[in-house]
Amino acid sequence: MPTIHHENTLRAAGFRIVAGIDEAGRGPLAGPVCVAAVVLPDDFEHPVLNDSKQLSEVKRERLYKEITGDVRIRWHCVSIEPREIDRINILQATWKGMRSAVMGLSPVPDAALIDGLRVKRFPLHHLALVQGDSLSYSIAAASIIAKVTRDRLMVAMARLHPEYGFETHKGYGTPAHLAALRQHGPCPHHRRSFAPVAQLELDLA
Repeated sequence: MPTIHHENTLRAAGFRIVAGIDEAGRGPLAGPVCVAAVVLPDDFEHPVLNDSKQLSEVKRERLYKEITGDVRIRWHCVSIEPREIDRINILQATWKGMRSAVMGLSPVPDAALIDGLRVKRFPLHHLALVQGDSLSYSIAAASIIAKVTRDRLMVAMARLHPEYGFETHKGYGTPAHLAALRQHGPCPHHRRSFAPVAQLELDLA
């Protein structure tokens, strides 16, 4: 379970405001990658908050409302759209989202905890934690915000393009999604640079 240990370690080293950063949607064939940055109170504790992948949709929605409704918590979430993902690649798009998310906080943090590996050209001192969403409360909170934000966007997208079933698979390459792609071809929200979509476009050409 996450704790506030890593945040407090950075604060003890002199970094007063520490943000946690996480993303949702690196792997799907469609939709944006969403990145959230969260700053929690120094004494934050929570009995349920965990990596968003370990929680049900109902619990994620409940935690999202709790986190975003708490006036003590500062957060910012950004979405990098498929066209930009195709232009600069998914890794660069994720890093761009991480930089934008943390710099969108007010005041800007002094340091950040990031889920995964170190980020090139990151504007702040940062500590990368592999599986950080299960280690750090602020990264876990960011994972909730990013995941719920992205899921809501995919449900809205499904209303515009019901033939793909985005509301169920959220853009991931499930058999049902791949079958819909073969039948209908890609829509404007698909990532053309991702192999299954790129190959399909070659096959349809």
